[in-house]
Amino acid sequence: MVGLTLSSVSVLYGLLLGLLAVGTYQNFSSVSDIVTKEASSLAAIYRDVGGFPQPIRGSLRDKLRDYARNLIEEGWAQQQQGIVPRGGSERMTNFFDELLTYNPTEPSREIIYAETLRQFNNLVEIRRSRLANVTTGIPAVLWWVVAVGALINIALICMLEMELHVHLLLGGAMSLFLGIVIFMIAAMDNPFRGEVSVGPEPIQAVYETTMKPK
Repeated sequence: MVGLTLSSVSVLYGLLLGLLAVGTYQNFSSVSDIVTKEASSLAAIYRDVGGFPQPIRGSLRDKLRDYARNLIEEGWAQQQQGIVPRGGSERMTNFFDELLTYNPTEPSREIIYAETLRQFNNLVEIRRSRLANVTTGIPAVLWWVVAVGALINIALICMLEMELHVHLLLGGAMSLFLGIVIFMIAAMDNPFRGEVSVGPEPIQAVYETTMKPK
């Protein structure tokens, strides 16, 4: 009966851990993709603004450069602490307000202006998706289920009639495997926090290669 119960509980617990691991990895991958898209959108806007005349071109590029630098140096540190950064909102608003003051007169620049507006709206949407994922993670109730399930599995193993060294070997192997899986899930649970987290590398690469003054 103990063996039958252990088999049933292990199957259900294994399914739970498997689903949590897949869900955690998907969240991590999704957030990483959002950051990459934000970097691409920033680079596209910076390039499109290059078709504007001076002095608005230089002013808008300075604002984009300031937004990227603030996100890399300050915003990301706040995200790693689970805090939704606020500094980028004001910078985006200032950029948009100045963008609206530009009135293109040539057809070619009208096209560039329309594309810049489209890319800016896309950037705002991607940025909101990133901020919405700052506090994402597995609910606390699921962590309680994981902890209780691990204890039940170990307790059922201890109830099997075996010699002491077999108990230690089997219990140790089970505990080690459960610990590794739970550690992996916990490490990737919050995409912006922990040792395994999404970094600002895509945005930093765009800043270094495209935006940084030479």
